[in-house]
Amino acid sequence: MKEITFAGAIEAALAQAMATDPRIVIFGEDVQALRSNLFFRFGEARVRPAPISESAFVGAAVTAAMAGLRPVVEVMLVDFIGVTMDALLNHAAKTAAFSGNRWQVPLVVRASCGGGYGDGGQHEQSLWGWLAHIPGLSVVVPATPADAGRLMLTALAHEGPVIYLEHKLLSAYWLDYLGAGGRETVSYDVPEAGARGPVPDSWQPLPLGEAAQWRQGSDLTLLSVGVGVHRSLAAAERLQAEGISAGVVDLRTVAPLDENAIREAVSATGRVVVVDEDYEKFGLAGEIAALLLEAGLKPAYARVCTTGTIPYDRRREEEVLPNVGRIVTAARALVEAS
Repeated sequence: MKEITFAGAIEAALAQAMATDPRIVIFGEDVQALRSNLFFRFGEARVRPAPISESAFVGAAVTAAMAGLRPVVEVMLVDFIGVTMDALLNHAAKTAAFSGNRWQVPLVVRASCGGGYGDGGQHEQSLWGWLAHIPGLSVVVPATPADAGRLMLTALAHEGPVIYLEHKLLSAYWLDYLGAGGRETVSYDVPEAGARGPVPDSWQPLPLGEAAQWRQGSDLTLLSVGVGVHRSLAAAERLQAEGISAGVVDLRTVAPLDENAIREAVSATGRVVVVDEDYEKFGLAGEIAALLLEAGLKPAYARVCTTGTIPYDRRREEEVLPNVGRIVTAARALVEAS
C-alpha cells in the first residue's frame, strides 16, 4: 500500500471512477484550478467551472442527474449549502419517493466542513446532523484517506443524492489556503493519521452505514465522525493513563447510521460519549441517544458537541468546539458517576 493525503485520496478515487464512467462530471466554483489534474486528464466538458451562485449550479446538478449524468458538484464550504436547500430539500431528496423510484438523482455534493482555525461561524460549521435530518439524503464524513477514497467511490455509484463532507483540518489544499492571508503564525491541531495515510492501489467501495471500531475499550465507548474520531483516539490515550479503558467507533456516515455497531459497542461498555462537531441541540448526538433508548439500552450518556455560534476569536473558538480536553473531562465524569 502507498501513502497519500486525504485530498489526494479523494482525487484518486474520482479519477478511477471517471475513467470508467463517462457520465461522471464535476462542476463548481474554480474547479478547473482546484481539480487541475482531473481537468487536464478529462477536459473541460467533464470538469466545468460554475458562477458564484450555489443555488444555480446545484439546481442544475439535480436536473443533470435526472437527465442521466452523475454530477459531482462542489460547494466550497458546507455553510454555503444553505442557499441550495430548495434544490436539495424539495427536489433531490424527494424525487425518488415522489416518483415511485422511476426517477433517481445520482448526485454528489462535495463540501468542506469543520472549524479549528479561526474563521468564524459562517465558515466553520459542520451541519451533518441538519442535512441527515432530511429523508432521501445520504451524508458521508470520512476520517482517513483510505475511507475518503472508498466512500467517494461509493457516493459516485449511489443512485440517490449524497452529501460528501471533508473536514478542512484533514485536507492539505485547505490547510494551504487557510494558512495564507496573514495566518502563518496560527497553529492548527491537525491529526497526522487523518491528513495522510495508507491507501489501496485500487479503490473498492465501502458500503454506506458501516462503522469501524478503531479501538477496543471496556469502560466506555466514544462515538464520532471526521476529525472527532482522531480527537477521541487522543482522548482515549489520556484516559488510559488514568486507568480508564475507552473504545473508539468511527461512524463514517451520518445517514445512514450503523445502528447495529452503535448498539453493540455501547451495550458492551454501558457508557457512551458522543463527540459531535455539529451543534449540540437536535442533532446526531441526540439521535444516537434516542436510538439507544429505543433499543432498550440505558447507558450512562454524555455528549461533547459544538455548543453555540462559533466565534472568530481563536481562543474562544476552542471553548465552543469539541476538543481532547473536553472529551476527557466528559468521559472521566461519566465513569466516576457510574
